[in-house]
Amino acid sequence: MDTRQKIVPALPPGCDVVEGYFDPLLAEQAAAIAAQKRARPLGVVIRDPADPLLDSRARAELVAALASVDYVTIGGEVRGVWIKQDREGFQRRIRARHGR
Repeated sequence: MDTRQKIVPALPPGCDVVEGYFDPLLAEQAAAIAAQKRARPLGVVIRDPADPLLDSRARAELVAALASVDYVTIGGEVRGVWIKQDREGFQRRIRARHGR
């Protein structure tokens, strides 16, 4: 199955919902998303940070590739469990490793 088919304009009713930046998607975030999976379909809302590293479509495709995710949408009014990400900490680690 092409996981991009999971990317939809709006989440269908009856989904459990999580949201976050996923910029980029980290292993601990993938685990946190999987931990939210219940009997109902799991929908993910991609939010845009102030200064994204990846565009929202790329982030949606990464999240859609997770087996625990049934649907992904970019933005919108739906709210869910926020999956945290320390973007500043991540950027510091990258800069420290690569000298920038």
